[in-house]
Amino acid sequence: MNTPVRKKLGTLPLTLLVVGSIVGSGIFSLPQNMAEGAGTGAILIAWIITLFGMLMLTRIFQYLSIRFYKINDGLYGYVREGFGDYIGFNAAWGYWISAWMSCTSYLVILFSALGSFDCLSFFGHGTTLPAVFTAILLLWIVHYFVLKGIYRAFLLNCLVTLAKIVPISLFIVCISLAFKISTFKMDFWGTPQLGSMIKQVENTMLYTVWVYLGIESATVYAARAKNIISISRATFFGFAITSLLLVCVSVLSLGIVPQQELAQMKNPSMALVIERVIGSWGATLINIGLIVSVSGGLLSWLMLAAEMLFLSGQGNQHTVPKCFGKLNKTGTPANALWLTTSFITILLILSHFYQSGYNTLIQLSTSMVLIPYLLAALFVFKLAIQRRKVYLIIIGAFGSTYGVWLIYAGGISYLLLSMILYSIGLFFYLYARKQRSLPVFSYFHDKVYAFFIITLALIAIVYFYILPN
Repeated sequence: MNTPVRKKLGTLPLTLLVVGSIVGSGIFSLPQNMAEGAGTGAILIAWIITLFGMLMLTRIFQYLSIRFYKINDGLYGYVREGFGDYIGFNAAWGYWISAWMSCTSYLVILFSALGSFDCLSFFGHGTTLPAVFTAILLLWIVHYFVLKGIYRAFLLNCLVTLAKIVPISLFIVCISLAFKISTFKMDFWGTPQLGSMIKQVENTMLYTVWVYLGIESATVYAARAKNIISISRATFFGFAITSLLLVCVSVLSLGIVPQQELAQMKNPSMALVIERVIGSWGATLINIGLIVSVSGGLLSWLMLAAEMLFLSGQGNQHTVPKCFGKLNKTGTPANALWLTTSFITILLILSHFYQSGYNTLIQLSTSMVLIPYLLAALFVFKLAIQRRKVYLIIIGAFGSTYGVWLIYAGGISYLLLSMILYSIGLFFYLYARKQRSLPVFSYFHDKVYAFFIITLALIAIVYFYILPN
């Protein structure tokens, strides 16, 4: 049943969706992650570059949501408008895979956090048999909840997001009061072992690739928003709120624990930092906050994954099989949700038997979503050249440059591996084209893009799976 989408979501729930999507597990390990490869000075430089780059991407999503207000397909719709069906499909496909892989990682991290408590030690690092079984059970409970109503799920996401901000805010307040400038200035530019300043900045910025994923999430729900201004505002407010939280957690921790000592801490390092200030009960609070935050991240990304597959399957211009473009009577993309939850279940089972392969797939998920980011930035740059508007040229050029940097920082090896998954998506696309009685490719650049993906996929298969044997 394909019921009309009612536009009900305002700025607040969309902003909380952005915040909930970005603030997951990464922020709780951020102090140690950032200090591991750089001194305080390099960390500050890295944050300046990151904030500018992410601001450009934020402005790109804001511009696209307002300029193409009639497009209700979000990131997928913008890329399809700019480069055609096939490249648009790849934006949706990469985003969908990245989203459900992220859900898997949240479940493993959740049960790893629970396993840190003595009474739940049988959960281990989140991949033991009890952990996987319970994770699958929890996943399908969340699946059932979302299936009963997307707007009810949005309400729960708002409550969970607000709940996860509380311990993080408390952490920031406590370490701000205990902040020592003398500790902050120790080895300010790092030690010789960390390498040159450029190397330190590069090492530190690698972690910013992971912590900002989800900045575009408000655009994914464009069809469900009250108005287009709500999407633009939610994108900017979400960026501002999460930036404040991320920078404060990372930088202020250096005023509590010296960089070299912070770099050696176990994760979640936020718990150990606040323990220095207010004792063990603070660490317990942060660990509980991690569990709440990861649970909220699971809900956010499960909703985003199903919504993206639905968007690419709806209407007469669908680029995946049209069965995924249907809503149930509660407005939930049921078929898309069923497929998404099934793939997460399979990956959870694999995580029990192949933990190293699982870790590779989780890092691969980030590489998958960076390509849609770059495509959106390139579309704005293309428009800027056509319209000869200086402002658009600036944000398009800087956004595209930063998108390329993110892919590089994510790792060339993962870019190659992601091409294998992108090439598999071609079968979905071909079936959709057959349903629409259309030729495989509409443009010459589609053929070039497909050739590029398949060639890199074959190189990845040979390099990673054939040559090692």
